[in-house]
Amino acid sequence: MRRDLLIGIFISALLHGGLFGSSYIKSKPKFVAPPPPPPTIELMEMPELDIEPEEIIDDTEAPDEPLEFVPPMQTDVPQLVQVDSFVQPIQPPPPESMKPTTGVVSIPTARQTGLGKGIKVFDISKLDQAPIPKFRAQPQYPFEMRRAGVEGTVIVEFIVDSKGDARNAFAVRSTQREFEQSAVQAVNKWKFRPGRKGGRAVNTRMQIPIVFKLND
Repeated sequence: MRRDLLIGIFISALLHGGLFGSSYIKSKPKFVAPPPPPPTIELMEMPELDIEPEEIIDDTEAPDEPLEFVPPMQTDVPQLVQVDSFVQPIQPPPPESMKPTTGVVSIPTARQTGLGKGIKVFDISKLDQAPIPKFRAQPQYPFEMRRAGVEGTVIVEFIVDSKGDARNAFAVRSTQREFEQSAVQAVNKWKFRPGRKGGRAVNTRMQIPIVFKLND
């Protein structure tokens, strides 16, 4: 009986110990981890930057240079026909034995207008305004005369019509016949501002010397 009593006491102690232990376990506070510290913001000091000086752009433009005025080019318009107007380059003159006989040759020629009957032609001295050359064709130096080193002059007569064209040119006189054809052919190509009389353009008779001259 005593044995049963001891066993009962032991079992009772175990039961009370279990209850006490369970209450102790239940009453024991749970461990709560402390909250993490709040994040901190660390400000880093920026290094000083070398500030480049601002480039100053000069907006003021240099004043435009004045444009040089260039007069318009004009065509070959001679004002006056000079005696020495036509100069041709030439080789050195040959010996005296090769030179032809020189002398003024007069060519009698009747004055014919070639403009038809009833067409009046005025002498240049009778005009209010004389014809003005606008274009002069240069005569060709005859080859034989150039090779011989001969210079000469041809007086050419012609008519400047009311349109300004040179017409009916012929040699009045010359120092050498060889120059005549070249001089006449050139003058027939000339252009003029026609002579005027009484406010209108008229036909005009003219004479001009054509000089064939060698360069030195």
